[in-house]
This record gives sequence, structure tokens and C-alpha cells, in this order.
Amino acid sequence: MIKPTPNPPETDVSSESDPTSPYSTTDSKKLHEAAERALDHYLKPTAPKQHCPGRMFLIAPHIDQHALLAHACESMASASVMLSDFAALLDPPYRSTVLGIAQVVMCGELAVNRALDTLDATT
Repeated sequence: MIKPTPNPPETDVSSESDPTSPYSTTDSKKLHEAAERALDHYLKPTAPKQHCPGRMFLIAPHIDQHALLAHACESMASASVMLSDFAALLDPPYRSTVLGIAQVVMCGELAVNRALDTLDATT
């Protein structure tokens, strides 16, 4: 029986015979560069970026410690009052959490007050 079309040319489909493949040889430049990038990504840790605080809210460097402590004390007292007021509006399980946070703020306020008293006693 005669075939109406000829057989296609026989070719090797492996990547080693394809000259355009980056994996055609083990010393291929593209393969080497890709491997280097992959190794660098996973094995060379980058240095962590230094945290640079924003300059929108900046405390003036000439303000003394007494003024800073007094302001911190007033801020913590205000936060404690706001948390107590907010806790009154919440249901019991959430109220306990907010009151716990208010207590931590109050302890911080007491610590700042003690530092302020100590600073007053030394001056």
C-alpha cells in the first residue's frame, strides 16, 4: 500500500540537541546566571533595613526630662479614662479585656509619676 504523505523527518526531541535551550550544556551562561540568582536569593541574607522613624511627630530635642515625663503622665491618665469609659459600653467578656488594658496603662502612669517625683526630689 502506498502512503499519500511522506514520513516527517526524524528529530531528537531532547533538550541537549536544541542549541537555543539554556540547558543544552552544563556550562551554559543562562543556566549559570539563573542558578546564581537562586542561590543568592536563598543563601545570602540581606541586611535588615534600618528603621527610620517618621518626622511628622518629632519631639523637640531641647525639651527637658521633667516636661516630657509630665506630658507622658497626662497622656497615660487620659488614655486610662478613655479606656474606662469605653469599657462601660462593652459586653462583659470584652469589658474585662479593655479594663485589663486600662490597668496596664494605669501602672505605666504610676511608674511615670514615680520617675517624675524622683526627678523633682533630685532638683
